[in-house]
Amino acid sequence: MTLLRALVLIVAGAGTITAASDAIAAPNVPFGRLQFQPCTLSAPGQPVTVAARCTTLRVPEDRTRAQGRRIELAIAWVPSTARNPAPDPVLMLAGGPGQSALDSYPLVAGAFRELQRQRHVILVDQRGTGRSHPLTCPATLDKALETMIEAPDPATARTMTQECLAELRDADPRFYTTNDYVADLESVRDALGVEQVDLIGVSYGTRVGLEYLRRHPQRVRAAVLDGVVPPTLILGAEHARNLDAAVDAQFALCERDVACRARYGSPRARLDALLAQLRQQPREVTYHDPVTNELRQDTLTADAVAGVVRLHAYAPQLFAMLPMLLEAATEGRYDTLMAQARMVEQLVGEQIAVALQLSVACAEDAPWLQPNPADAGTLMGGEFIELMQAQCAVWPRGKVPTDFHAPVTVERPVLLLSGQFDPVTPPRYGERVASELPRSRHLVLRGQGHGVMGVACAPRLIARFLEKPEPAQLDASCLDALGATPPFAGAYGWEP
Repeated sequence: MTLLRALVLIVAGAGTITAASDAIAAPNVPFGRLQFQPCTLSAPGQPVTVAARCTTLRVPEDRTRAQGRRIELAIAWVPSTARNPAPDPVLMLAGGPGQSALDSYPLVAGAFRELQRQRHVILVDQRGTGRSHPLTCPATLDKALETMIEAPDPATARTMTQECLAELRDADPRFYTTNDYVADLESVRDALGVEQVDLIGVSYGTRVGLEYLRRHPQRVRAAVLDGVVPPTLILGAEHARNLDAAVDAQFALCERDVACRARYGSPRARLDALLAQLRQQPREVTYHDPVTNELRQDTLTADAVAGVVRLHAYAPQLFAMLPMLLEAATEGRYDTLMAQARMVEQLVGEQIAVALQLSVACAEDAPWLQPNPADAGTLMGGEFIELMQAQCAVWPRGKVPTDFHAPVTVERPVLLLSGQFDPVTPPRYGERVASELPRSRHLVLRGQGHGVMGVACAPRLIARFLEKPEPAQLDASCLDALGATPPFAGAYGWEP
């Protein structure tokens, strides 16, 4: 599911841009072999923008057929504020899979202000997302979201996947995997005319970053991986248990808090009771749409509530409100939870390219996914794996290298970051990868969730690390003051 602001450029062999404002305002500015034009990056549905420069690069869709179809990669360059930026720009690797780097950047730009004083940032939409030859199947998207979030059903998911596949035009889904993206990133680096890059990956972007390190170690000066996905992990196999562990750990904060426990008792018990009730009898709820404020009526299901809990678990600051929301629902006031469920549906639709996600997952994870009896009784249950298997049974499967799920052990400096309460990439994943990388260090941010590079002093630590990439020498004591967000004891927040 985080990252940047404004950076980038000494032009290789084509003159020097001496100020970020000049670099953004001037037309036809070269960077290596590429020509950049002024553009504005914006996040869908959010009032934030970033001035940048944009261009495209044409690459083969199938790299084994040089004369075959070619696709355009969307690239953005956010110039550094330095008069003489460092020669190694930062490549931001977005999450998902399925997030657009160009669309994601404005939401995380604040995390890159310190970096911007030293380096440029380069954003490349992964092929199949954003403006890089997107894989879209709009006629089935709304139904797909409804199936995945509100009423999971493998048979329906399979049918919709077939319909989506029939809608795709001018694309072969087999060539939209992580390794295809890594090859694209290497083509972009070469076109920029730089010898090395720095990598900053978040969530799925850490898988991309580790694979880039494996394939092109000499082209990487240093890397920062936030919310680490180990190469050895079959992504999705542990989602259900990871989510329950994070939810229980965060609910325990309420049970240990005197005011929260006195008002709400056991939030987990309230949640379990509400889910059981909704499985027996879903509720028709009238509520205000969280985006348009129009009055709507929808059905609140147990799966929709589980989706709300899952989204809130990513951000402990949001999760702190859940005990209060669950109390309202158990008293018959469902409108806020229904509005939150609607927001989950909208967020997924705006941020994730579903077809690209299938191309990645069906090639790299689904063949090894197996139902696990241990998932029974969890918030997610076994539905995720069942849905993935149903969809991947009909989605074209790309090839992955034989060593794709082997550990990455390259001798490059790597800083790994985890949030204590991360519900999808818990700290043990970061520990696993750190044990395999000889020049790495793993920092766990107390009380935090998924995607922590913008928290507290983390932006400053990342900038210092990239300035001097010696993990063992990085002073991270500024993180010692971090702690958990207190649970809300009422509508006005937590107790003083």
